Amino acid sequence: MAARAVVALVCVAEVVADDLAGHLERRGHDVRKVAQAWQADSLLGGRGIDVAVIGDDLSQADGRDLLKRHGGEGGPDFVLICRPKDLVDKVLALELGAADVVESPLVVRELAARIGGLLARRGRGAAELVVLENATVDLRSAMVMHRSGTEEQLSPGQVALLRLFVASPRKVLTRDDIIAAAPAENAEAFDRSIDSRIVRLRRKLDTETITTIRGAGYRFDPPVTVGADTADG
Repeated sequence: MAARAVVALVCVAEVVADDLAGHLERRGHDVRKVAQAWQADSLLGGRGIDVAVIGDDLSQADGRDLLKRHGGEGGPDFVLICRPKDLVDKVLALELGAADVVESPLVVRELAARIGGLLARRGRGAAELVVLENATVDLRSAMVMHRSGTEEQLSPGQVALLRLFVASPRKVLTRDDIIAAAPAENAEAFDRSIDSRIVRLRRKLDTETITTIRGAGYRFDPPVTVGADTADG
């Protein structure tokens, strides 16, 4: 198994750091936090860090110094958090090689997504996303991200069931197909238990894309993407 990606949070405000760490850890990443500037060199100099997030509890000049010392080839991707309207600081950070600069106050879920994109480009923990009407599912981390901002965890059996549907779009899957490819997580894998598994999965995903075909089985119809309806026009 590949080692988990590692994200360092340096001088990030405690509330933001705790929330961001939760988002990243639920997606299978390791998080290391330091709250003091003097601790940063030891953490970043030890290598093994994939992304370093530098918070605005540290001065922009000190953040750029860390970038100059530990960025570049072989170093982590740097994300600097800056205060609004600090255009000069943003430009300087980007010119020095920062991968991203975000303004505070920030949306933690958006920042977690930006970090996920950087990790994917490094070949570390790329997400496997399934986009539905009201939620996005990351199959790799088994996370359901609702449009409301809430998140839920899928069980291993639910991940296996959703993978089966995603791999067979618009195909009717029989109960036998489902039992063979995505067995239940306990001994109650009887024919009628399939119905309750499908109901629970639909409810957790808040989706109508999984349709019951009476007397035959179930079918997954992926949502129509924006622009698909106008492709012929």
